[in-house]
Amino acid sequence: MRSSQARPETRTGGGALAVLALASAAFSLAQTAIVPGLGALAEALHTTSENISWVLSAYLVSAAILTPIVGRLGDMFGKRRMLVVALAAFAVGNALAVLAPNVWLLILARVVQGAGGGIFPLCFGLINDTFSAERRPGALGLVSAISGIGAGGGLIMGGLLVDHASWEWVFWAGAIMSGGAALGALRLRDSAGRTPGRIDLPGAVLLALGLTAPLIAITRTPSWGWGSPRTLGMIAAGLAVLVFFGWYERRVTEPLVDMRLLGRPEVMATNFATALVGFGTFGAFVLIPRLSQTPESSGYGFGLDATGAGLLLLPACGAMLVTAGVSGRLTLRVDSRDSLIAGFLISATGLTALAFEHGGEGVVIALSVLLFGGIGMIMAAVPNIIVRAVPPAMTGQATGVNTLLRSVGSAVGSQVAATLLAASVTTAHPLPTDGAFTLAFLLGGGGAMAAAVAAVFIPRRPRGGAPTAPPAPAAPAPATAAIAAAAATVTATATVPATAPAAGPASTSTAATGPAATRTAGDQAD
Repeated sequence: MRSSQARPETRTGGGALAVLALASAAFSLAQTAIVPGLGALAEALHTTSENISWVLSAYLVSAAILTPIVGRLGDMFGKRRMLVVALAAFAVGNALAVLAPNVWLLILARVVQGAGGGIFPLCFGLINDTFSAERRPGALGLVSAISGIGAGGGLIMGGLLVDHASWEWVFWAGAIMSGGAALGALRLRDSAGRTPGRIDLPGAVLLALGLTAPLIAITRTPSWGWGSPRTLGMIAAGLAVLVFFGWYERRVTEPLVDMRLLGRPEVMATNFATALVGFGTFGAFVLIPRLSQTPESSGYGFGLDATGAGLLLLPACGAMLVTAGVSGRLTLRVDSRDSLIAGFLISATGLTALAFEHGGEGVVIALSVLLFGGIGMIMAAVPNIIVRAVPPAMTGQATGVNTLLRSVGSAVGSQVAATLLAASVTTAHPLPTDGAFTLAFLLGGGGAMAAAVAAVFIPRRPRGGAPTAPPAPAAPAPATAAIAAAAATVTATATVPATAPAAGPASTSTAATGPAATRTAGDQAD
């Protein structure tokens, strides 16, 4: 009789990976695809830019809340089943957005789309549970890289659709991609691992309340200000609820997320480094498009439109896919920890170089390729590190937490970048100064360097091949810190609408999944 922890003898090949890649792309592209069309949206729905910003905020708040919940449901009821549900909900949300007659129904549709936040944890979990040890690192790297290029790719897709079709096609594209991925997911093999239990509804409610207040406050900082009593009060209230959430989760038999899992050295250090690199690499997704669209009269901008700004990042996105795939495969021979540190250092170098040299399109493209190449290595290494640290039945929880932390770092970094640029604007000089861009790039490089230092504390993989999975923890507890940090997720894109077509890389994620326990070797091509 097969235990709930057993891994199935499955056959997964290129077809399965293509389905998971499509599912990942559908969600990651949606993060920023609508940003170039925000102005057209406001005009078409006869509303203000303030109201339109909720189209971004509601989506990111919903995704932040639902990511750990959907990941937990995947552990309980099956990752393939929940992947189909998440994709279907995301497709329905996109269709509703097209048909929305006013901005408030559009915002509701975006809340429904937030269910897609669970797509990445579930994809990583399925790869971890059903792919062979030889194919798993490369597959994890590829899907993880897709999550990273979503911010840039979404801008390209959104700009093209808005410029040459209409804003409705941004949502139709999401519906078509996620609907097709849902149909393909029906044919995937599911993992045998399950964590029987019941849904922690009180914990889910506390999580929702604790995340919503800070997320809304951070999203409103452009109009409220960082130091306003309303902003600080909502952040403090949300954090207080999250602290209580953590206390409560430690005392329930079946919590939403397991804190002991997060306390493992590999998981804790990797999550911390992930949040830092999310903060540090925001420059690639916010500053470069913003710089590209600044008028040439500024003395440093390129005067590109939304499509041109997105296309400027296209070579870098390709570099990320290549380095992620190569780095993922190298983990069979090189410790993922070393690849992670190298990726951090390369990214820090790219950001620092961009701080001092961003005067021409050619040099920005070249340095972006360097920066994104480092990010690709990071994307591939993080899931593989988490994979070896957690048991199969806990992959949804570990993945959801890591996804949230990266989103949080990206969100906070994006908001800081927007604040630095806005602070340099004066009545006499309505555009951000070149010095503000330099400072923001340097800050991003510092974040990437700090992440490299944090990664040094990740334990090395034992010699002799893939590590064995540690025993399942005795008592579950919550991912309080990660979830609290996720409160910043909404910030990334929410501050962009009025002036910049670039949104911060929000929720997409670099999550990881289950452990590297002994795997079946029968995963060959279909």
